[in-house]
Amino acid sequence: MSCCGFFGCFCVFTVLVQLFCGVFRFIYQQIIGPALYGSSVDFKKYGGWALVTGATDGIGKEYARSLAKRGLNIILVSRTLSKLETVAKEIEEQFNVQTMVIDVNFTSGLEIYDKIKEKIKGKEIGILINNVGMGTVAPDYFLAVPDRDQMIPDMVKCNALSIPMMCSIILPQMFERKRGLIINISSLSAIVPAGCLTVYAATKSFAHKFSEDLAMEYKKHGILVQSVVPGPVATNMTRLKKGTWMAPKADVFVESALKTVGIAPYTTGYYPHAILQLAAQWSKFLVPTYMSNMTLKTMENVRNRAIKKGIYTPFSQ
Repeated sequence: MSCCGFFGCFCVFTVLVQLFCGVFRFIYQQIIGPALYGSSVDFKKYGGWALVTGATDGIGKEYARSLAKRGLNIILVSRTLSKLETVAKEIEEQFNVQTMVIDVNFTSGLEIYDKIKEKIKGKEIGILINNVGMGTVAPDYFLAVPDRDQMIPDMVKCNALSIPMMCSIILPQMFERKRGLIINISSLSAIVPAGCLTVYAATKSFAHKFSEDLAMEYKKHGILVQSVVPGPVATNMTRLKKGTWMAPKADVFVESALKTVGIAPYTTGYYPHAILQLAAQWSKFLVPTYMSNMTLKTMENVRNRAIKKGIYTPFSQ
């Protein structure tokens, strides 16, 4: 066999091995692992308290409820005190755990982190859920987004800056105890084409990248860091009212995502979303222009429906 022939065979063999490993890893992390081991994770081993940001609605509220159901005391951090107190009361009465509420607006300045740091003194926080986030009323082209000059810094502070700042507060005590769990909620838009969601997708990309590298740094110190990259979930933020197979209700999504802890360093959290991710990434690899155009067209259709319903008005230059 010639050198060229040998090299060609080696390349084909390498690609096939990578494909096999990738498919096996996908099946194990998304289906087999969660099914076999996902329900046996002892979340209380990390510490007595879990802190959840963006905890009064949607995914954040369900993470708080699910962890309370598993016996953890919950610190709820969000913007509106009345909502925080309502959710805290529900959790205490239903799961017989302690709660604490901290009302801060993550689009504000760095002073909010001093408030959080002061409030949590003396609390053994073993789990941190960085869930807080904001989006736009509807997807749109960058220059057509209303109040763009205010939206950009607000979204960066809420979706991106909040994550390393909260880790900076909580990680030291985890490092000292040599155990802890940090879950950062990113988005599928971080890793697939996301035209008309430019700033949102970029901030979620930051969340995903930060999580991957922080996990690398602190795994040897007993600290798990997981990036969760969900697709559509029926929440107030997405304005999806009813859960479906592809867009589940928040409680269904969270229970599924928690079963991947310790199994997948990053996950969509819900296997239909994993299938969606796989299809999008393969399409991007095989037909990148078609994939980008298709996702852009989809976002344009969502935008146009929002305009027609009267819930969104784009900026007109």
